[in-house]
Amino acid sequence: MIMKKVFKVQDLDCANCAAKMEEAIKKIDGVEDANMSFIMQKLTIVADDDKFDDIMKKAAKACKKIEPDCRIVF
Repeated sequence: MIMKKVFKVQDLDCANCAAKMEEAIKKIDGVEDANMSFIMQKLTIVADDDKFDDIMKKAAKACKKIEPDCRIVF
């Protein structure tokens, strides 16, 4: 089943970094769509519910690579 979930993002300092994170998250297996809003400091992910925990771990890791201080709250 496909689910859409929204997460708060902390310490996201750069719109360019947000765009890079969004692209990286979209490439994760099981992700249908992703949107990282720098202005709202939110991440929206549409993905397979069965894989959501694994996807979130990979998304957090991808974000840390781009901006080490950034944290997804989930």
